[in-house]
Amino acid sequence: MIIPMARVRVLGPRPQLGGVLEAVQDLNLVHLTPPKATGTLRPVSVGGREERHTAQLRRLARELEPLAAARARHGGKAPAPATTGDFARWARLAGRLQRALRRLETRRKELEEERVQIARFLEFGYAFHGLLPGRQADRMRAYHLIIRAEEQAALPRLREALSEVLGEQYHVETTRLSSGELAALLLVSAAEAAQVEQLLARAGIHELPVPPKYANRSMGELLPELTARLQAIDGELAQAEAERETRLREATPELSRARLAVEDHLLEVAALEQAAETSRGFVLEGWIPVAGLARLRNVIALQFGPEVVVETVDRQEWRGEDAPVVLTNPRLFRPFEAITGMLPLPRYGTIDPTPFVAVFFPMFFGMILGDIGYGMVLAVMALLLRARTAPGTGLRAVAEIAGACAAFSVAFGLAFGELFGDLGRHWFGLHPFLLDRERSLLPFLGLTIAIGLVHILLGLALGMINAARGHPRQAVGRGVALLMVILIVIALLAAVGVLPRRLLSPVTVALLVAFPILIVAEGIIAPIEFLSTISNILSYARIMALGTASVMMAIAANQLAGSMGSVLVGIVFGLLFHLVNFALGVFAPTVHGLRLHYVEFFGKFYSPGGHEYRPFGHWRPTTGGTA
Repeated sequence: MIIPMARVRVLGPRPQLGGVLEAVQDLNLVHLTPPKATGTLRPVSVGGREERHTAQLRRLARELEPLAAARARHGGKAPAPATTGDFARWARLAGRLQRALRRLETRRKELEEERVQIARFLEFGYAFHGLLPGRQADRMRAYHLIIRAEEQAALPRLREALSEVLGEQYHVETTRLSSGELAALLLVSAAEAAQVEQLLARAGIHELPVPPKYANRSMGELLPELTARLQAIDGELAQAEAERETRLREATPELSRARLAVEDHLLEVAALEQAAETSRGFVLEGWIPVAGLARLRNVIALQFGPEVVVETVDRQEWRGEDAPVVLTNPRLFRPFEAITGMLPLPRYGTIDPTPFVAVFFPMFFGMILGDIGYGMVLAVMALLLRARTAPGTGLRAVAEIAGACAAFSVAFGLAFGELFGDLGRHWFGLHPFLLDRERSLLPFLGLTIAIGLVHILLGLALGMINAARGHPRQAVGRGVALLMVILIVIALLAAVGVLPRRLLSPVTVALLVAFPILIVAEGIIAPIEFLSTISNILSYARIMALGTASVMMAIAANQLAGSMGSVLVGIVFGLLFHLVNFALGVFAPTVHGLRLHYVEFFGKFYSPGGHEYRPFGHWRPTTGGTA
């Protein structure tokens, strides 16, 4: 259901505004909205100094957000009072920490880049270790070449050019690096270095870059030193990370307190912008659950006495569309608010569909899946998911919805006599006591259409109740449509002999009378909408189609598994087939159950457009909102 709300107005002397806001914030009950401006009533004016202070706090909040872990629950209590000096100290602390973290991050990137360079250099060096010139580098010149995969056609051309210029006075060795690049070691006489470098430049082949600090030294000499440096880099990275964690750990308690105070103060500023003032007084307006109205009055009276007054705004002075919406349902129905919550909130004053979803959605699911074995498997999955999720989370709601769907699946499985298809009948002598979905297609179709009829009639009745609160003409149209559907059902039952045939004539006359009333109430488009309502009822036949397909696939799986020559192969095949059928049996009822609610059922009464109830309270680090 939707919690009844009241619009309240708090009035008092202007100097009391700050204290009243603090009291209201501690209560965490009032959803503030700006009062209507009049000639004497104007928005609260904020001085330039306060505006500059607020801008500084917003910058500080942005700086604190990535720094303050704030992992502990705040519990909705007000943070310790903070002074201007506290805010300045926190700003300095955040600045020092940011600078230190930037320095450590720069150092980390430098070490990572150095490690990549050295690792690449070492891979090259050890690949050609036996061929690298050492102290004799004055007579030999070694070129360490790196050729990317897309440029490897340049190597044969380089060999041809070298042969033309040097003949046989050069040596080339190649190997593939882990990066996919081709590494080549080119050894030539030092006297031919100038010509070789020209050839390399024309071929577009580049040398492996040597880390700057190791320039002008041969690779053979550098290998031991670079190996040691690579190990040292890992230690320096670990040391930098440890320093970063230490700084964050030491600063987190103070910065978390800072963030709580800053965000809380910003919420106070935002609330102040919702207030209005006269030359001597202030006005606060907002929405509060009717059940919390007495508490608000008691707190204001206790803290401020008769100087500050709390009054309720007469219902005739506000529209239901303006009131925020809070859904509340019994514990059994509450998980199904997740399904309702996938659509915009219903408008205040309309009907919360959650209780109806909680009854019909798992029922439709169970009628489609309708198997004891599949239902028990789904129940186990739901229990495991519930055990691994926290209360109040979306996954916990999914687990509890799945549990309800599993219960209905087992119940309908008993009614249909199904345990993994026909295995229950063959192994345990299980028999249906409602209907056999394998053979009784028409009765199953009739059952689903009858349930669809009840669902649509309920939707029309709810639509009539909704419209009666503000649109009487539309309520008449919904009521006439509901009556006409019932009359058509009676006429059909009379035509096939289920009801006395003498009812056919008066029912037909009643339909002819109701039809023009429907057009007058809802306009010329009413006949089209009425035909759509009839097709909506027939749409529930999908429950029969999907349920029959599910049981047929389960029976087919059993028959195919039994026809296998090997028992082991049959069991494996049967399990795989049942697994696929189970996956389809969970997916299809979910999708089509949601469609039957969102399109067929909700279309008859649901009125979206409500906005969320967000009371003015203290900032919570767990959600970034108010407590």
